[in-house]
Amino acid sequence: MANNSRTGNEDVLVTRTGGLGHLVLNRPRTMNALTHGMIAAVAATLDDWENDDGVTTVAISGAGERGLCAGGDIVEIYHDARTGGSASTAFWRDEYLLNARIARYPKPVVTLMDGVVLGGGVGISAHASVRVVTERSRVGMPETGIGFVPDVGGTFLLSRAPGELGTHAALTAAMVTGADAIAMGLADHYVDSAQLPALVGELAERPAAAVVGRYGQTAPPSPLAGQRDWIDAAYAGDDATAILARLRAVGTPEADAAARAIAGKSPTAVTVTLAALRRAAVLGSLEDVLNQEYRVSVRALRWPDFAEGIRAQLVDKDRAPVWAPAALADVPAARVTESFAPLGDGELGLQG
Repeated sequence: MANNSRTGNEDVLVTRTGGLGHLVLNRPRTMNALTHGMIAAVAATLDDWENDDGVTTVAISGAGERGLCAGGDIVEIYHDARTGGSASTAFWRDEYLLNARIARYPKPVVTLMDGVVLGGGVGISAHASVRVVTERSRVGMPETGIGFVPDVGGTFLLSRAPGELGTHAALTAAMVTGADAIAMGLADHYVDSAQLPALVGELAERPAAAVVGRYGQTAPPSPLAGQRDWIDAAYAGDDATAILARLRAVGTPEADAAARAIAGKSPTAVTVTLAALRRAAVLGSLEDVLNQEYRVSVRALRWPDFAEGIRAQLVDKDRAPVWAPAALADVPAARVTESFAPLGDGELGLQG
């Protein structure tokens, strides 16, 4: 028998059926964009279920047909940034703690990465132990397009993708397919979207591994993995200007499109993102990377490009941001260095 309950936040719905605890992000009009209240509700429910022997598996999905989650509520962050940004830093702190919590959760967490899964949606799903994508999945970290840097553990995941696939995805802010997500290590299982209701139904009665094994299919070839040759060559190294030049020299439509995409993104965000990926690759744990990402996020809140990017993409929607500086070569080295500097008493403080 199902037991439905509220979390105190109508934007997160909770269902208990058999051994399954099911969390549904419930803001379909905003593609389930995350608010601070939603983060708190999910965290509190996971706390309750950890020591509840009646819950053997947790599932996380999104309401509506458009996707699991389009990320954090960026417009809310935009307005906060213009008045000091204290609410945004508190939001990120709790969000990153939740990302780490999901990664270390002692019970199977099955995330249904159906439809659009962006930014914070990746953070709430791609650190889980059982990650399901479908033929409708479109997964991405769009931050460089709004003058920000991939966070929510995104630089941990992307820095560990095969070759330079993660660098390509991070700098271009491109969305990838479900097959690409599996090839990149962002997901595990490919399931037909029409089968998801049946899969969730069986999770109430059977172990998660057995259920996803029953419904999982062989993923189609990854379009992105098939382009490893030019991607690995073009994105090597630590110099964003050199990467852009190499992309322009490849001579394929895909590489040309990547070059155009990066050239349109915030030069500051692209430069710091590349540095963050390289640093994340040598950090030892997700927690270490989240600590680093928190430092960068707090610093990015003061960049003119962050507010300008959100304005252009989501507020005025003119899609014509004016970046400062306007060119990769003009990004000061000091801005990159200061992005990673310790925050003193303001550190996130996760222990790996």
